[in-house]
Amino acid sequence: MVRVITQEIEIEESLKKKIEFICSFCNTTPIIENGSLRTIERTNLAYVEPHRIIIKGINFLAFNYKLVYM
Repeated sequence: MVRVITQEIEIEESLKKKIEFICSFCNTTPIIENGSLRTIERTNLAYVEPHRIIIKGINFLAFNYKLVYM
């Protein structure tokens, strides 16, 4: 049986502040959904799902810049 392990990745605070600062000039509020790290157990396969930032119905994808070690 294949088991997928999902770990949520928090968005960096500095990236979140930059997005909110830019959106404050446009009088909008962004919807920020955290990304995740998905790994298949007993393999070396992994997928990094990016953070989703929704502004006025448009999806933007973003990654953190710092390295995450398991």
